Amino acid sequence: MNIYDFTVKDYNGADVPLSNYKGKTMLIVNTATGCGFTPQYDGLQDIYERFHDKGFEILDFPCNQFGNQAPGTEEEIHDFCTGRYGITFPQFQKIDVNGPDEAPLYGFLKEQKGGLLSSNIKWNFTKFLVDGDGNVLKRYAPTDTPEKIGKDIEKIVA
Repeated sequence: MNIYDFTVKDYNGADVPLSNYKGKTMLIVNTATGCGFTPQYDGLQDIYERFHDKGFEILDFPCNQFGNQAPGTEEEIHDFCTGRYGITFPQFQKIDVNGPDEAPLYGFLKEQKGGLLSSNIKWNFTKFLVDGDGNVLKRYAPTDTPEKIGKDIEKIVA
């Protein structure tokens, strides 16, 4: 099994096979609209604009598992992110990233880059960097800023 075997739903509920992103570098992130890290949307949009024409995509998965910080419908979340932060990268339906209802994609990501102590996602804005061949290269903590991650992306897309 690889990352391209997964199909996810966009914020409107349409199926999106991740094979659509074959050959692209991806940053996959679980987000929330009411979190202390929510301002990272600005930095995410900046790196998206900077690297998108070099085959870079951000896949945004809202998650309400941490402190109920992503309330509302997919449409409300999308309207907030596009209106307040001007995001233009793909947004998907709200998911769980841990537990019995976790999205299969996140089970896979955690299996690939789980760390020694625990593979569970600890908080919003945990990020996974995936290369154009579908290899999960790195997992970033919520405190790792998009600006810092941009340096890693630049090496891959150069």
